[in-house]
Amino acid sequence: MIKSLYVRVVLTFLVVILFALLAASIIGMVWFQKDLNDLQKKEMLAAGEHILRIYAQTEVQELEPFIESVSKLTSYPVEIFTEPGDSARYEALNRKYEVHLSPESIQKVLAGETYQPSLKSEGAFVGFPFQFKEQPYAMVLLPSSRNEGMIIQLFLTILLLVLIIGSLCILLAAGYLVKPIKVLTEATKRLARGDFDVALRMKRKDEIGTLTHSFNDMAQELKQLETMRRDFVSNVSHEIQTPLTSITGFVKTLKNNTGLSEEQRDRYLGIVLTESERMSRLSDNLLALASLESEHHPFEQSSFHLDEQLRQVVVACEPQWLAKNIHLELQLPSAVRITADPDQLNQIWLNVLGNSIKFTPDGGQIRIGLTSTPFSHMVTITDTGPGISAEDISRIFDRFYKADRSRSSGGNGLGLAIVKKIVSLHQGDIEVQSESGQGTTVVVTLPVMN
Repeated sequence: MIKSLYVRVVLTFLVVILFALLAASIIGMVWFQKDLNDLQKKEMLAAGEHILRIYAQTEVQELEPFIESVSKLTSYPVEIFTEPGDSARYEALNRKYEVHLSPESIQKVLAGETYQPSLKSEGAFVGFPFQFKEQPYAMVLLPSSRNEGMIIQLFLTILLLVLIIGSLCILLAAGYLVKPIKVLTEATKRLARGDFDVALRMKRKDEIGTLTHSFNDMAQELKQLETMRRDFVSNVSHEIQTPLTSITGFVKTLKNNTGLSEEQRDRYLGIVLTESERMSRLSDNLLALASLESEHHPFEQSSFHLDEQLRQVVVACEPQWLAKNIHLELQLPSAVRITADPDQLNQIWLNVLGNSIKFTPDGGQIRIGLTSTPFSHMVTITDTGPGISAEDISRIFDRFYKADRSRSSGGNGLGLAIVKKIVSLHQGDIEVQSESGQGTTVVVTLPVMN
């Protein structure tokens, strides 16, 4: 039970309140003790003077009955002394109060001095001199234990009420604080069971509200990750199953049909080889993407000419763009040095230029430009292809996403995902500008590294 946060919060608050009350009580008593004593002395002085005024205005025949009567007018006990050590005790409200008074103090009062002790050890009493039948007497008023008891009782009652009321308020407040945590705990359990449609609705603006908002964001991100995982498994299965089905079909045809012509056999074997290469490219791309996303991917940085690398990529892709009679225009300044991983950048240009060649129609045009500033290098590849819709642009860097699935391009939708990751590893940026029917421009910006 003690492990419950609710119980811990309540006990902590109770301990804190109890300690605070005790500490405040002790400090208050010490702090105001002198003021209370002074106030009590003033009241005793006023009470004694009042008794003496009544005595002076009254013809007293018997001293003891008179003192006994007037002592009932005050709450302070009264003692009458004739000689040190001899006293007649008169107590208000029949309360006994034992105080030992020094003979020296009584002697001063009998000598005609109104006496108040100056030392704390002498106690809080007041002595008044008066005469009865020409004999000196000392009237001493003692502190009232009844008054002190009532004050202490009132004080303890207030403390008890504060403790009880405070405890009830703490119980309610702790429930208010712990309730959203219990809701969060239950939502977390649902999330752990795979239920990502968890949405907590709290309008609190405190730390609990911030935690709830963060939890909702986390649930949405996990839901997106789960959707991406399922799509990834589905896409990989589809990309593998399609060539496997084709390969299996044509291999069975080659095995079971011995009467095929040489031309048919060569065509079927060519299809098997093409589909095998397609699976090989898919495997290579998946491995490359997994390696790029790991923390152990090699990043071998060196300094080289970026313009020369772009020219070499154009030459490497020459058979593809010549076969489609594409006019390729280069706007590359000379001797543009960059510090980066040459193999990874080469993969960027091959993928982007390969897409441009793939989707540019016969007789189209591709332009490659390079501009440099003291802070960055910007490579621009523009084609005259069919363009990309605004809806597709936002997703073209997703794995396995193909803007035009009806087009038999032979791709697997991983190329631009790899490009995006490589650009990020170089702390750069990639942007695609396109409209349907207006061609496509890919802008890759890489920072200057020293």
